Amino acid sequence: MPQQSSGAGGSGKRISPIQLQKHLKGTNYPASKNDLVQRAQDNKASPEIVDKIRQLPADRFGSPKDVMKALGQTE
Repeated sequence: MPQQSSGAGGSGKRISPIQLQKHLKGTNYPASKNDLVQRAQDNKASPEIVDKIRQLPADRFGSPKDVMKALGQTE
């Protein structure tokens, strides 16, 4: 299994939907996972939040609701 954990991976603390959406403010949908990562970094998201976005099971999202649904699948 090639996945490495930096301590913030799947066993990290829960990210609230409000916290995540705050860091995705300004995203134009549909958006790719890379778009979300870039937007979160631009909005000064913590490394834990950026890692959580990278762990989302989908690669494209049609709306913030799709992001929240994917977030629920990772917890």
